[in-house]
Amino acid sequence: MSEKDFEIVCAKIEDKKEFLNSISQEIWKMPELNYKEVQAHAVLTCALKRCGFQVQKHYFMPTAFRAEFCPKKVSGPTVAILLEYDALPEIGHACGHNLIAEAGLAAAIAVKAAMEEDADLKGKLVVMGTPAEEGGGGKIRLLELGAFEGIDSAMMVHPAKITNFFPRTLCNVRYSVQYKGKEAHAGACPWEGRNALDAAVSCYLNIAQLRQHLKPSWKIQAIITKGGTIPNIIPSAAEMEVHLRTPTRNELKVLRTRAEACFTSAATATGCEVQFRYDEANAYENLITNKVLANIFKEYAERLGMEEYDPEKWPASTDLGNVSHVVPTFQPGYAIPCKGINHTKEFAEASGAPEAQGPTLLVSKAMAMTALTIFRTPQTLEEVRRVFEEDIADDS
Repeated sequence: MSEKDFEIVCAKIEDKKEFLNSISQEIWKMPELNYKEVQAHAVLTCALKRCGFQVQKHYFMPTAFRAEFCPKKVSGPTVAILLEYDALPEIGHACGHNLIAEAGLAAAIAVKAAMEEDADLKGKLVVMGTPAEEGGGGKIRLLELGAFEGIDSAMMVHPAKITNFFPRTLCNVRYSVQYKGKEAHAGACPWEGRNALDAAVSCYLNIAQLRQHLKPSWKIQAIITKGGTIPNIIPSAAEMEVHLRTPTRNELKVLRTRAEACFTSAATATGCEVQFRYDEANAYENLITNKVLANIFKEYAERLGMEEYDPEKWPASTDLGNVSHVVPTFQPGYAIPCKGINHTKEFAEASGAPEAQGPTLLVSKAMAMTALTIFRTPQTLEEVRRVFEEDIADDS
């Protein structure tokens, strides 16, 4: 532990807290959906350039970016701090991505300040803007395009109602299900029709009945998105969206088989045809939290006064999970004052409230110290890599 690093980090973030809050507020006040985060992209890249980073806008995609700080042309670790900034339809920043952007920016500024102060700190700091986490799989695209090549570790933080230093999120796949029936006059000759809406409803009920026989950690969510036009015509087409979540890949295979049986049996019972596909390109992997990185973060977070409220509950999914299968990664969740949970209007309000600033600045400091520990102690990165390889082997 470097006391000087700690002092520099804390002083820098405190000095820049009004600036950091202004960035967060700009993003919060103008929520943008996935792959359309034009204003957030502009705000963050301008802020990083102003703070002395070399900035590459439109990195592989229009609303992604990459900023770097490498004071000396010498070998050393490459640490990536990741930023998210997309919002949700209708309820804005109900997952607090404006705070994720703020925390990442704050940590990056603090790490840069410490590296400038000490010539012995060797390495490259990368700040990567990753769009479209809310269903768009932005990090998956960036992985496929090579954005994470050469990255030794990746990190970010996430606001929530609880604090969890070692979250392990769920795999998530999304199905589109289409039923095709036959139109008929619902009053004159309904026997000539094949009701696609009945098929969708039957499928929904099948899924509901399946839930009671699933492990508590397995999740199925389903909605009917199309079910006909007017009541006196037998619907010839119906559509559903279905999400499946499990802690591991192998469990997901089992749940997929059982869910697909629900799709097909509903078609058989109603005399309809069914087509379904899962969105393989946007399949989110479970998050493998690197314990070495998370323990370093925990040490500094607790020193700053944070407490872990609930080390178990984190039933969400994220495209950061895909990154964690390729690069040692961690994403602690931290509590902000809020009556609701993520993806609610209450959380959207909380993510823009002044009360969220204190916890966000604390986790920024802990994340900055985690990055600096990697730069300062080569043996830490060796241990990070060793644990990463063990975790990947255990998860396969």
